Order: sequence, then structure tokens, then C-alpha cells
Amino acid sequence: MTTFVLFFCLIFFFAIDVPIAIAIGISSVIALMMKSDLSMMISVQRMYAGTDSFPLMAVPLFMFAGALMEAGGISRRIVNLADSLVGWMTGGLASVAIVSAMFFAGISGSAAADTAAVGSILIPAMVDKGYDRDFAGAVQAAGGSIGVIIPPSIPMIIFGFLTGASIGRLFAAGILPGILMGLSLVVAVVIISKKRGYGYTRKFALRTVLTSLYHALWALGAPIIILGGILGGIFTATESAAVAVIYALGVGLFVHRELHVRDLPRIFIDAAVMSSIIMFIIAAASIFSWFLAIEEIPKLITGFLLSVTTNRIILLLLINAILLVAGTFVETTASLILLVPVILPILPNLGIDLVQLGTIIVVNLAIGMLTPPLGICLLVSCSIAQNKLSDISRSIVPFLAILLIDLLIITFWSPLTSLIPNLVLPTH
Repeated sequence: MTTFVLFFCLIFFFAIDVPIAIAIGISSVIALMMKSDLSMMISVQRMYAGTDSFPLMAVPLFMFAGALMEAGGISRRIVNLADSLVGWMTGGLASVAIVSAMFFAGISGSAAADTAAVGSILIPAMVDKGYDRDFAGAVQAAGGSIGVIIPPSIPMIIFGFLTGASIGRLFAAGILPGILMGLSLVVAVVIISKKRGYGYTRKFALRTVLTSLYHALWALGAPIIILGGILGGIFTATESAAVAVIYALGVGLFVHRELHVRDLPRIFIDAAVMSSIIMFIIAAASIFSWFLAIEEIPKLITGFLLSVTTNRIILLLLINAILLVAGTFVETTASLILLVPVILPILPNLGIDLVQLGTIIVVNLAIGMLTPPLGICLLVSCSIAQNKLSDISRSIVPFLAILLIDLLIITFWSPLTSLIPNLVLPTH
């Protein structure tokens, strides 16, 4: 009965559009009130314990680093480099949007930040060049979703915190899937652009590539330092976030000189607001997940799924389906904290390791970010493109289809996620 009330309250609060953290927190407190043998002080203790974590310090630091890099002119230099590489192709600007998002993914760790930073430059540029607004918005939303796959990745940090998985190995595991998704989207963009008549306007020029690469060297230094430091064992994922902040601050103030001291208070506030939203959700969801654990809900769900089938392929497909639905309707951080404890007990039956499971979960939630009606990347693109959600939703369908194919490859071909971690961070 208590569990029923918990989920009923949660669904009700979601339905009336109560903010996610508040909905989860109030639902959990109501359920706790029904348990006479439990003290209400537990809710405070669980909220504190849920956020008292060294790995979670990386979340606000990566948020701050991404904001500093955007304000310091790094976004524009990345776009120029991507334009020199693929801008000459059919539908060149749309391909630039995807490739720019891949580069920026190695900086921000956030899909929404990725979409906003690159989209604010390229969506208006695509519209000016004759691309339909709905297509421009859909392309940018699809590209932005890669922001949580290619490291650094805030959802992967949270997954590592929840499960104890190596964040360094999770970061390494996301590299090839992120590249696969990006290249698949570029192929889709070229095919659609040919059908719609979005042509190219220039030839490939190596000199332009080299010039753009020279100007973007400091921008590309950030992901190289972050990944190189983690994979080389120089610092942890959390320490890499602090290094990224110092690097972004130095480049913005002293190299590019586009970041000014007067900008810092605004950047501090923006990063603090975004970080506090995530941390509030984590704190509230910590009560929820603890309550599920004492009620043995994960054990019951595991038993139910295994009673339906013990076939690993069907189990993986079922988990993917659950994650896709959750990613469509529930914010990414909340989805992780609510679903990971439920899925984790099934891991021995899936024939995959913890790092691959983490990658599969994050890819599912990334696809959810561009799935109507609540995908955050889709909503950000709609805002920038000044277009209706219904119009962009139609244009997103081909990109969703190609990403679902990528998801199946990532799910059932383990070398894609294990190759780089095993090469650079072998387990002993």
C-alpha cells in the first residue's frame, strides 16, 4: 500500500507539472509518513548522504568550466573548425552542427549546454542559408544529445557515484559510441539534405582546415587535458573538472581575451543555478531510492523480469524500452537515480559488465533528450529556432531512427564500449 501511494503521488505530481525534485521529495516524504516505525529525520539524513560525495563535486565544476569556455569564445572557434572540415559537403551547415556538438561534448558534459552553445550560432546560420527551421532545430537537438556520451559526461559521473563504477572507464567507454552516433547523424544529414536540396557552396580546402585548427588549438586543449589526465592516471575525474575550470579561465582571460572579470559573477550564478537543480534532484531522489530499497522493490522487479524471461537478449531489449520511455518523460538525473537501483540486480543475467551497462543507460537517456514531448534538447532547439514543437518533432524522426540503430549496436556489440577502457585503463 505504501509503495502504491509513493508511485501514485509521484505520477500525480508529474502530471500537474510540479518541478521534478519537489515531486520526488514530497512523494517520498508522504510515503515515509505512512511508515510509523520510521523517523522523519531519515529524510534529512538521506538527502545529506545522497549529495555528500567527492565524485559529485565534478558536476558544478564541469558546469562552470563549460560556461567559462562558452563565454571565452571557444564555441565559435570550434564551429569554425567544424565548418572547415565538413562545411563543404551537401547540407554542410547541418553537418557542421553535428561535428561542432561532438567537439563541444568534450568540454561541457551537458547535452542542454551543448545544444544551446552550438545552436545559438548555427540554427540562425542554417535558417539564413535557406534550411527549414524545423530541420535546423532537429539537427541541433540530435547533435546536442551526444553531449552526455562523449566525455566528460555528467550522467556518467552520477552513474559512477550510484554504482561504484570507475568514472575514468565510463568516460573512456563513451568515446567510440559517441563517435558512432555523430558519424551516423552526419550520414543522415547528407541523405536528407540531398532530398531537400540543401547544397554545398565551396570546395574542401586544406589551408582553411589548418588555419581553423590553429585558431582552435586552445579550444581543443580542454578535452585533451581532461581525458589525457584521467586516462593517464594523472588525476581523477573530479580533479579533472577543477583543472578544466582553471584552464578555461586562463584561456578566456589571457589567451583569447574575450572573457572579462566583469562577466564572472553572471557565469558563477548561471553555473550555480544549473548545478543546484541537479543536486536538488539527487538529494530528493536519494530518499526515494532508499525507500525503494527498504521496501525491496528492486528485488521484486528483478524477480518479475526474470519470471518473464531469462534470455539476455530479450532482457536487454526490455531494459532499453523502459529506459527510452523514462528518458522521454523524466529528467536524466532523476531517471538515473530512480532506475539504476532497479536495473543493477539484473546485471549478472545480462552478460555485460557494469561499464557497458552504464553506457547503455546513458545512451538511452540521451535519446530521450530529443524525444517529444519533453526532450530537453528538443525544447532548447525549439526556443532557439523559434518554431513549434510539433514541427520539429516531425523532423526529428529520421534522427531518432538512426540513433536507435546505434543503440542496438552499442547494446549487443561489447567491443565498442570495452576497447578503449581495456587499452588505457585495464582492470587487474
